[in-house]
Amino acid sequence: MSEIRTRIAPSPTGDPHVGTAYIALFNRCFAHHHGGKFILRIEDTDQVRSTDQSEKDILEALGWLGLSWDEGPGIGGEYGPYKQSERGEIYDQHIKQLLDTGSAFPCFCTSHRLDDLRKQQMSDKAAVGYDGHCLQLGPEAVAARVAAGEEHVIRMKIPKEGECTFDDMLRGPVSISWSQVDMQVLIKSDGKPTYHFANVVDDHLMRISHVIRGEEWINSAPKHILLYQYFGWDVPVLCHMPLLRNPDKSKLSKRKNPTSIGYYQAMGYLPEAMLNYLGMMGWTMPTGEEMFNLQEMTHSFDINRVSLGGPIFDIQKLDWLNGKYIRESLDDQQFAKLFAEWAFSADKIQRIVPLLKQRVERFCDVAELGSFFISANPTLSIELFEHKVLTIEAQIKILQFSLWHLEALEVWNREFIESSLQGLAGQLDLKIRDFLSPLFLAISGKAVSTSVIESIDILKLDITRARLRAAIDVLGGISKKMAKNLEREYRSLD
Repeated sequence: MSEIRTRIAPSPTGDPHVGTAYIALFNRCFAHHHGGKFILRIEDTDQVRSTDQSEKDILEALGWLGLSWDEGPGIGGEYGPYKQSERGEIYDQHIKQLLDTGSAFPCFCTSHRLDDLRKQQMSDKAAVGYDGHCLQLGPEAVAARVAAGEEHVIRMKIPKEGECTFDDMLRGPVSISWSQVDMQVLIKSDGKPTYHFANVVDDHLMRISHVIRGEEWINSAPKHILLYQYFGWDVPVLCHMPLLRNPDKSKLSKRKNPTSIGYYQAMGYLPEAMLNYLGMMGWTMPTGEEMFNLQEMTHSFDINRVSLGGPIFDIQKLDWLNGKYIRESLDDQQFAKLFAEWAFSADKIQRIVPLLKQRVERFCDVAELGSFFISANPTLSIELFEHKVLTIEAQIKILQFSLWHLEALEVWNREFIESSLQGLAGQLDLKIRDFLSPLFLAISGKAVSTSVIESIDILKLDITRARLRAAIDVLGGISKKMAKNLEREYRSLD
């Protein structure tokens, strides 16, 4: 059997997600159990949303968990570069091959036409997708429009009839009608590849033997398989893992649960416990033990033991497991060392001390004033938010709009946070003092505390997000109707 090679290919467009770590863990265990290699590839085809900071955070989060890779950023390898933004010439060569064989075609349809088409299809209750309009253009017309510099994308051809059937490692035969598959854009109007095209080309050139990914990609499998066939390449073995779920069985999302690996690191979870818990997501050790390390999981790994029932990511169960690790795996000296590194790291202390020093008269005041920097969400009550000017509804809006503003920041530092929130206060026609009042309470649990802007900067987005959402819940939460109204009002801000 040829070498088994698996990969994880995160997109650097946000926080490092626990779902990414979950899929990375199973890919790594499968490859290493069989003596193969685990590859990390950065899929930064979305140049608008991709950021260097997000890429750095992803690499650091996987490193914190101990999920090292055999090839990829920082290591290199025979099949690099391992960032899609550095593989442009490779994609140019391969899209030309598809155009030459007629497997792909230029599409000149404007966004206006596509919007009208989508609306008409929805009105007719028909399948929503591209209608093949530009397939009717002759080669001379296409060449002339391309030569004239007319904006266009490149789409793949899709069979009109029949279905695509493939074998899934966990699910067996899967069939999807070609009528449900859209004529996927392969190259965007800016000349950059889409995820679907770059993904297939890179997986083949990097000799990926098994594609182990989340089940949300099942419906994309036919277009990927078809691309392999267009190129005349062997299709890797496909395996679609069950999605992580919230306790209410909904798809795990940051709207209901913290999903950033950085959040759990900042909250003082042990990486060994976090990795152990992710390993329990839909999989069990043959002997049934609940505490195991990466080496033990790799040694015993059998992907056929994965259950297709959506694994529940339950923070209470994670807390229980993390507690067992703290009590059973750490002696007193190790506990003291790890706690001090977490709570009193040089970087954190250097940033917190200037805020505290200006507000204390005795060292014993420090714990009262600064405990929120190293604690869980502060204890809040709705009475705490009583305000002379702001209603509860107004404060919910401030908290939610602030959260959206902060999530949109491309650079996380005091200057950008302050500018963003001051701008939002102006858009809401609120005095900055009134605007910051609910933020003070949500972040510190106190009406008066250290600078809320600097506190948000130090706590970072993961913890800030959790505290703003906790405060919104204390204030009564946001109904579906209210959410729609808030989203509409937020989008309308100048």
